[in-house]
Amino acid sequence: MNREQFEVMVDRVLETLPQWVIDTVDNLHVLVEDWPSRDQDPDGEGLLGLYEGVSLHDRGNEYFASLPDVITIFRLPHIRLGLDDEALAAEVRKTVLHEVAHHLGIDDDRLHELGWD
Repeated sequence: MNREQFEVMVDRVLETLPQWVIDTVDNLHVLVEDWPSRDQDPDGEGLLGLYEGVSLHDRGNEYFASLPDVITIFRLPHIRLGLDDEALAAEVRKTVLHEVAHHLGIDDDRLHELGWD
């Protein structure tokens, strides 16, 4: 799958976010990169996605005029999973939702309750 096709897959997930999530997201940028950098994945664990920023839950009154938080979805680690197109789309959805949940300040237990894991 080429980068453009993968980006469309990520965009489709973002387009299907529930309205309450869209209304809540603040100061967030979503990127697709081929691989994580050494800084992003120092142990070489093969990250599928990464949230970098200050979650909405952790923002205080001093949070203003800040650069956007960033979610990066990594294409080639997903491709290396060797999944068919349907399973790959499901894995990308899971990754995007997981990282958006970090932005919202949703922990893994709540993520499971919402069916986003």
